[in-house]
Amino acid sequence: MNNPLTPNERDELIKSHRKERDGRIRDRIKAVLAFDEGYSYSEMSRILLLDDETIRRHVDDYFSKAKLKPENGGSKSDLDESETAKLVKHVEGMTYPYVKDICTYVKLNFGKVYSVSGMTKWLHRNNFCHKKPHAVPAKANAQAQKAFVKEYEHLSKDAKNKGLIYFSDSFHPQYQTRLAYGWISRGTRKSIATTARQTRLNFIGAVSLDGHKIIHTEVGG
Repeated sequence: MNNPLTPNERDELIKSHRKERDGRIRDRIKAVLAFDEGYSYSEMSRILLLDDETIRRHVDDYFSKAKLKPENGGSKSDLDESETAKLVKHVEGMTYPYVKDICTYVKLNFGKVYSVSGMTKWLHRNNFCHKKPHAVPAKANAQAQKAFVKEYEHLSKDAKNKGLIYFSDSFHPQYQTRLAYGWISRGTRKSIATTARQTRLNFIGAVSLDGHKIIHTEVGG
């Protein structure tokens, strides 16, 4: 994009910036002036605290359409109802760490350009938030668990007034030194005394869901 500003255009933009009260328009003017002075998009991004894609759009809007004012009505979604439904389903099925990757997906699949900030607002509007997924055991079998619950319910009815049902497992606590990260002076080799052998105890325990009664016993190693 080799469209340098004329001295008169620069003067008019500077005057407009001084008078303008809308911060969004002032950011657009600063982006155009900085681009004309040879700043890179990454440099402008750090200075103006805007993402690269937003700055590119501001610069392109001015040099291609002489546009400085944002569209009326704020930042409404450019996706129609059908596209929104498809994107919601896609994001629900994926786990995106970075918003910029969702912007790329939208551009490739719907031909719509979103800034990172614009897509972040879209995500919030559509009930998404940035958080860790919930960890579940990799080998968990939901169908087997449902079958076990039914079997337990049937067994617990038969066991009424006959005794308690216990769930048992073994556990093996160890007595040993475990090293962990800590703040240590650079260049210093800090020593921690460790045990000569790993002392291990072996227990078998069981719990009953009826009153959470617990029994346990130690067994030989």
